[in-house]
Amino acid sequence: MSPTIFRVGNYRFYFFSREEERMHVHVISPDGEAKFWVDPIVSLVAYTGFSKRQLNHLHKVIEEHKSEIIKKWKEHFQG
Repeated sequence: MSPTIFRVGNYRFYFFSREEERMHVHVISPDGEAKFWVDPIVSLVAYTGFSKRQLNHLHKVIEEHKSEIIKKWKEHFQG
């Protein structure tokens, strides 16, 4: 199961259920996909297809939605 947290334009921000314990978020769009750590700081883990400009945009979006992502992570993984 990969619950969607939110969407911004063509980007879908979501979790992979039971992938690993460290808090992170995945992003996918027709252009590519990426994985970012969320806590303690937002940082890029891996990506394919996205340009540097897109990655910078995604980083900013995740920063702006960090509290929402953390809340959804806890609801999904900690019940």
